[in-house]
Amino acid sequence: MFNERVQSRSEQQAATRQKVLAAADRLFRAQGFKATTIRQIAAEADVSTGTVMAAGDKDALLVAIFENWITSVHDNRHTEPAPATTTATAEDVLQLFGPFVGYFALDSELSREYLAILVRGNHESVIFRDLAQALLGELEAVLARTALPPDQVARGARTIYLAYLGLLMTASSGAIAMPEAAVQLRETIEFVITHPKGTR
Repeated sequence: MFNERVQSRSEQQAATRQKVLAAADRLFRAQGFKATTIRQIAAEADVSTGTVMAAGDKDALLVAIFENWITSVHDNRHTEPAPATTTATAEDVLQLFGPFVGYFALDSELSREYLAILVRGNHESVIFRDLAQALLGELEAVLARTALPPDQVARGARTIYLAYLGLLMTASSGAIAMPEAAVQLRETIEFVITHPKGTR
């Protein structure tokens, strides 16, 4: 009975947190990150400001919103059927990034805020740890089906992953448009696959 009560409380806290994150997401996108207040998020979620702050400050909420979505993409990939054993192309590799590029392009201002928070380093983020490992694993699985020599698959995956992060930061800063970032990412992927000695 005690365990049921603890589990019920834990489930209720998780549900409240998701409600707060959903409210913050709606407001951030509707009126902008800077214009949104904790009090507004609390009113939108129909909870107290203390409950919102227990879930995190605005920066922490935004990090959680982005990373929950990114995590769901990786989780869904694990439930999809295994890919065919046919030779993979640069397009197959690029498709791994499609959902992320699309999500960041939805609201470039919010994406900039998210990346700026990560750069400041004030909030712990799984994007450079768990989520990085998930994407690197997915990249290696696809690159193993390309012409890239087996001993260079891991290095190729790291090269493409780091290029992706750099281009994402550059696009989110407004220095280049997201479509141009996608073109440059494709060029990097093609270079890695067709010029394996260049990744050494």
